[in-house]
Amino acid sequence: MTDPLDPPLDGRPHDDRPHDQDATTWIAPPEDVPPISAEDLVDGQHGDESGADGVLEERRYPSTIGGAFYLAVLATTIAGLAVVAFVDWRIGIRVMGGALILGAVVRLVLQPRDAGMLAVRAKTLDATLLAGLGAALIFLATSIPDQPGF
Repeated sequence: MTDPLDPPLDGRPHDDRPHDQDATTWIAPPEDVPPISAEDLVDGQHGDESGADGVLEERRYPSTIGGAFYLAVLATTIAGLAVVAFVDWRIGIRVMGGALILGAVVRLVLQPRDAGMLAVRAKTLDATLLAGLGAALIFLATSIPDQPGF
């Protein structure tokens, strides 16, 4: 048995092309095929990007409403971390849990195109994970007993 990394013994050049193809028969992908944006795939619209009049639509970036809510969730979470560090850990953890629950509600209400960075997976999975983590943080902050000396 020969080592696959050794050059072939029958005089063929050692490369990864199939046996019946040489360098001139490789097919290059056409350059005129437009790329499909991730937003189109999420919305279920892929293929031709032209509108009803045949004019190409300008690429639409995520809506500012989803970005604004994402930044609000992020800012609230950072504020919760500051409360944990400087005030009371229970209150700070509850603030962070509330921010995640707010993110879950926003994710359920907004369309995928408008959700911005809150849209990572399917809507129900995103909302379930955010709400579950937020509820778990609030539950744990409420149920952990006080430790003596802290």
